[in-house]
Amino acid sequence: MRYRPSRRSRTTAQAAVAFMVLAGLNAPAVIGFAEAKYHAYEINRPGYKAAYGHWDVVDLPAEYQLNSIHATLLPTGKVLLIAGSGNNIKLFKGGSFKSTVWDPVKNTFRKIATPKDMFCAGHTQLPDGKLLIAGGTARYEVLNGDVKRAGGAMLVKNEDPDHARSFPKGTVFVSPGGKKYVAQFPVRVPAAKKRADKKTRKVTVTANQARVYVEAPEDGTQGITNTSAQYEIKGLKGKDRDNFYGLANKLGMDKKDFQGIREAYEFDPWTEKYVKVDPMSEARWYPTLVSLADGKVLAVSGLDDIGQVVPGKNELFDPETKKWSKAPTRYFPTYPSLFLLQGGDRVFYSGSNAGYGPADDGRVPGVWDLKTNRFTQVPGLRDPDILETSSSVLLPPAQNQKVMVLGGGGVGESKKSTARTAIANLKDAKPHYASGPELPEPTRYLNSVIMPDDTVFTTGGSRDYRGRSASNILKAQFYNPATNTFTPAAAPTVGRNYHTEALLLPDGRVAVFGSDSLFGDKDNTTPGVFEQRVEVYTPPYLYGATRPEIHGGPSKVARGGSATFTTASASRIRTARLIHPGSATHVTDVDQRSVALDIKPGKDSITVTVPENSSLVPSGWYLLYVTDKHRTPSKGVWVRIR
Repeated sequence: MRYRPSRRSRTTAQAAVAFMVLAGLNAPAVIGFAEAKYHAYEINRPGYKAAYGHWDVVDLPAEYQLNSIHATLLPTGKVLLIAGSGNNIKLFKGGSFKSTVWDPVKNTFRKIATPKDMFCAGHTQLPDGKLLIAGGTARYEVLNGDVKRAGGAMLVKNEDPDHARSFPKGTVFVSPGGKKYVAQFPVRVPAAKKRADKKTRKVTVTANQARVYVEAPEDGTQGITNTSAQYEIKGLKGKDRDNFYGLANKLGMDKKDFQGIREAYEFDPWTEKYVKVDPMSEARWYPTLVSLADGKVLAVSGLDDIGQVVPGKNELFDPETKKWSKAPTRYFPTYPSLFLLQGGDRVFYSGSNAGYGPADDGRVPGVWDLKTNRFTQVPGLRDPDILETSSSVLLPPAQNQKVMVLGGGGVGESKKSTARTAIANLKDAKPHYASGPELPEPTRYLNSVIMPDDTVFTTGGSRDYRGRSASNILKAQFYNPATNTFTPAAAPTVGRNYHTEALLLPDGRVAVFGSDSLFGDKDNTTPGVFEQRVEVYTPPYLYGATRPEIHGGPSKVARGGSATFTTASASRIRTARLIHPGSATHVTDVDQRSVALDIKPGKDSITVTVPENSSLVPSGWYLLYVTDKHRTPSKGVWVRIR
């Protein structure tokens, strides 16, 4: 049927045209007003919404506003937003750390007590639906020229095989020449290692060690030292003075990067509380956490306790014991995009990352076999030096084992960006990247969200680093893997760049959070302001269509098992998908995946069957969607896969 505007719509359109005529006669300001009036009329037409969708802004009440750095859809249907200190050093110094739970159905909010600065932590969802958060911020960066005191890494040695020892924050280390340095954090040094030779019975003791960041007690260059030295620990006497000491090389006033923490927590979606679990061995800031086929979690990369990229010391978290153990050694830059592959303990590194680390180390995409620790490079990616702040997604359905890279920027604060997309088919005997369709313009910080109809919704980003020079991109589009094409969607009204996240909601809409522009104007003269508004996109499939519905099925299904749901739409249903809820930060979301299910229609029901492979369908909570012949999806139904 042809769309017929209402009397009110016709009046609005006529008024807009009249204003445009007046604009030509009177003033440029009137032109801008008329254009805005007509644009508002155009994007609110039912026909436009049915073709392109529509955006709505959600303003958080003042008491719940926060700088959203991390966003996760919980099995309760609510969204957990984590700021920690939110890239605000005043909040960090004041110990004010924030989290908010948002209910998108009721549009209600709840503040969550946040025990540690989880700003720039890593996170992933566990098989039981809890969220594991590991790492965060121990110290903010200090740029060249702003460093007031010399500092660096101090190795604290322990030669006592019978006793470990903890030293508090404020412990003083004294050089042979009398220079003093103060520990900025507490540190625990394990007991020395003792080994007896079975033949000679001779006992060998090897000193153990731990590392802590230290600073000179006063401002000024007098604290700089460029020579290696052994440091006494002030206050120790007797044997302790001999057994415990510090070793340091250069302690200077160069740039100090962010420093990570070891703490880890589980967030319980039902009690809405953080619960502490065992800490990691390595401090991490900007790490990636990815769930594996056996339910364990792999933690990689991040900046450590002295602000250096963790040198390949990866860890595994066991959700049963709540403890960490060593994982295979492999170096990655920070926030690498890692995707669990079907058929074994393999993950694919797409090359996407968030930026810390040298330009020539750990940047090459490849398949990493965790059993053998073998890394097989995947070649063919155009613009391989423009992968920072790119987006990566496991294309739907996951059975196809295709990963797409979209956009990206140059290393560090480079002005480079690219419109390149590329797709790697990981089922190939020798996988390689093949070029995909170009984005509308060069884009970094692009959000990509898997949709129930097997498309990928992409939105936002900026052309330059952190939206510099007013380069935010107010565009959105759908990628269709079946046709390998983009189609335009309604344009967002809020610009998004660094520190942005996007999630699929259970009702099929998409919510977008955060943005952290470096500057607030085109000339880069005023500081940027963190974007705290939430914008929600309603896709075209929710306008003017009758949605299929499913009811009454089980809430738990075993892998390889089947489940039957009641529906009046059985004859209309064409596809069924399990979509794992997203958990996003820094446009990195390795949790989301869409798994195709076999369907058997009944008279007033459908039966779906879940694949058996745990690397294709890891244990956890999923949203079950069905779609009809017009690709209109149902609302998502929560199902736990075990």
